[in-house]
Amino acid sequence: MTTAPGTASPGGRGTPGTPGHQDPHLPKRGMRVLVIEDEQPISRLVATYLERENFVVDVAGTGESGVDLARANQPDVIVLDLMLPGMDGIEACRQIRTFSDAYIIMLTARTDEVDRLIGLSVGADDYVTKPFSPRELVARVRAMLRRPRSSTLGVTAEPPRRFGELTIDTAAREAQLAGEPVELTRTEFDLLDTLSAAPRVAFSRRQLLEQVWGGDWYGDDHVIDVHIANLRHKLEDDPRAPRFVRTVRGVGYRMGEGR
Repeated sequence: MTTAPGTASPGGRGTPGTPGHQDPHLPKRGMRVLVIEDEQPISRLVATYLERENFVVDVAGTGESGVDLARANQPDVIVLDLMLPGMDGIEACRQIRTFSDAYIIMLTARTDEVDRLIGLSVGADDYVTKPFSPRELVARVRAMLRRPRSSTLGVTAEPPRRFGELTIDTAAREAQLAGEPVELTRTEFDLLDTLSAAPRVAFSRRQLLEQVWGGDWYGDDHVIDVHIANLRHKLEDDPRAPRFVRTVRGVGYRMGEGR
């Protein structure tokens, strides 16, 4: 485990189990999680549980050191506290999103929904409210890593999908609006990919969660609405008369025709 300056190392731990034996239910060795949390008892506890599950864990106690570790170590998942001294979690998330598409789980002690929405709006994928169960957090991390991912290996790339001015290249994981690239987070692109793959299908929130987050994900399905709102904003889609992502009242969302 690596620890950023100013953060106490948990120390004294090892991966349980027989040496050389890999539990098939545990993540592959080398999957890396970065914990950015200024409260050392919490960061030590979270790191302990994650290391027991075979993750390589880095810990940072400030937003600035967390951004540096994210850039240097390229983690697969980042657990990021909202309330950090100096650079807060919102700004840290915003900066990390400029160079990393790691899954980000935001930790917040606040009950105000606005704070959670802001975290999701700057690129976080999920949130957990303090106080939380370390086992629940580990389950969220594992669920993130089991999310379906597009793979073009050994598969003939399909032609780009076009909806008016919007072009979606699933092989390159790129979207363009009127010829200009649209910067989407991994989650936003996954949602757009799911909707555009079956444009005449109205997806419920639960179906989108299962398609994008995976069938074993649990939590508030309101995250769908926030990510859809962010996606519409980036696509310059008026929610009152959307061209690309349409609301199906009483059901959920479907792809529009782009007109």
